Amino acid sequence: MVDDEQRFIARYVEEEALDLERTETGLWYKIEEQGEGALVTSGKVVTLDYKVWLLDGTLCYSSDELGHKVFLVGHGGVESGLEEGVLLLRKGSKATFIMPPHLAHGHIGDDDKIPYRAIIKYEVKVIDVKNKQ
Repeated sequence: MVDDEQRFIARYVEEEALDLERTETGLWYKIEEQGEGALVTSGKVVTLDYKVWLLDGTLCYSSDELGHKVFLVGHGGVESGLEEGVLLLRKGSKATFIMPPHLAHGHIGDDDKIPYRAIIKYEVKVIDVKNKQ
């Protein structure tokens, strides 16, 4: 299944003429703009502006609707693909991530807007990176 999902994403990236790289775990990413602020590292609290889509273009969630996403990096609570992706960024960075199900919401979805086995696309901007208080 993972191989099929990676082939599907590769085809999508090619058809959409996206310039993305892939990590060993299967996360596809592009750093649109590298910020000049603090590096995101495990144990830091990161604040993101974000939008999450299905690959068919359906917008599922956004910080415009729900507020910033704030989480402690390396401690779960968000998609593992999002944690992996933000570790490539700094405060002020903008990036796009495409996550296969095993790095997103798995084979069951999120019981709301993301269906089972969904591949999702994140657009993020790192608003803040700070120490845990």
